[in-house]
Amino acid sequence: MYTIIAVATGGAIGTLLRHGVNHATARWIGLGFPWGTFIENVAGCFFMGIVATVFATKTGLAPEWRAFFATGLLGGFTTFSAFSLDTAQLLSSGQAGRAAIYFGATLFLAFLGFYLGAGLTRLWVS
Repeated sequence: MYTIIAVATGGAIGTLLRHGVNHATARWIGLGFPWGTFIENVAGCFFMGIVATVFATKTGLAPEWRAFFATGLLGGFTTFSAFSLDTAQLLSSGQAGRAAIYFGATLFLAFLGFYLGAGLTRLWVS
């Protein structure tokens, strides 16, 4: 039960942070490029690296804290951070081929899924 509360709390905070970054960058830089999402993805991956390393090297940390930071906070801030963590774990376990397939397939199929969903919705709504 504590893990669910940790994920939900972290997710709410991460989502609010993502919303804030999107609005701040749109206001400061403009909307010509998705700077907010870019910053969120890069920063989220940076912080996921920190979180993953801390939890891999420190013992005695409650699993609820990992759920709060990794799944909740960073998952709410950006799902790209979890994707990066999964890829890094595959690479660190010696599965470079599987990591490459996961990396390429995720990017390709995510974009394909987006365009298929958008296209089907346009057909349905028209």
